[in-house]
Amino acid sequence: MADRYGGDVLNGDWNAPKRGRSVDTAAELGLVVEDATTGFVGEIMRVDRDLHTVELEDRRMKRKVFPLGPGFLLEGKPVNLQAPTRTSQAAPARTASGSRAVANQRARVALPSRIFVEGRHDAELVEKIWGDDLRVEGVAVEYMGGADDLVSIVREFSPGPGRKLGILLDHMVPGSKESRLAAEVSGEPHVLVVGHPYVDVWQSVKPERLGVSDWPVIPRGTEWKKGVCEAFGWPHDDQADIARAWKHILSKVNTWTDLAPEFLGRVEELIDFVTAPETSSER
Repeated sequence: MADRYGGDVLNGDWNAPKRGRSVDTAAELGLVVEDATTGFVGEIMRVDRDLHTVELEDRRMKRKVFPLGPGFLLEGKPVNLQAPTRTSQAAPARTASGSRAVANQRARVALPSRIFVEGRHDAELVEKIWGDDLRVEGVAVEYMGGADDLVSIVREFSPGPGRKLGILLDHMVPGSKESRLAAEVSGEPHVLVVGHPYVDVWQSVKPERLGVSDWPVIPRGTEWKKGVCEAFGWPHDDQADIARAWKHILSKVNTWTDLAPEFLGRVEELIDFVTAPETSSER
């Protein structure tokens, strides 16, 4: 018997968009997609996992950056662009600092000696390049949350024989606050304070790794990190934006060759200091 009323109109995905629903798609280089909002059509030239962006280039060689995610069309069908899956790599023969990698080496129990740095970003950078070496040596790196309380931090640590303290400061240039603070503890035995000349540890990353020739000059009165993000065209409204920017910068650092010599030398100096055997005069 014929169905006078046809099928159930609510059967199936009756609310689906005309073009269909978005499908997760890897943002592979060379893929041509369209930004559904602006109509910009271009080839995927670069994907940034940290900033969560994709850069497209149209046929006129004009480039635009868009957030990864939904809102793109691939051959007229909606897609949700995702960063491509990383491929696994063989274990390196050398550590990021250039030292020979030690296979199956367990980390030593941390020694009483320590290396202190100003902030979290400093500690993360030191860990990325020297972490393998420091674990073999049994040296821990801690961040102080700023250098304003340096004198009390040194006093609380109570350096002494077998308990050395190495300290790395930012912006160690004549007349700076950091230079004055370093001078207050420079006479302490079993303590070594060194510093790099950069306003912030971000600048120790070679600018070429970020695709620029120089770090931008930020005028006085402007928060330095926010000023850098603004100069690069990165989001900079809140602390989450700053954290994402640092994650992006740190992702460009893979070995010691990505860092400025002024920073490298100071960290190596501190490692040598806290790991060197003590002389009879130091005991």
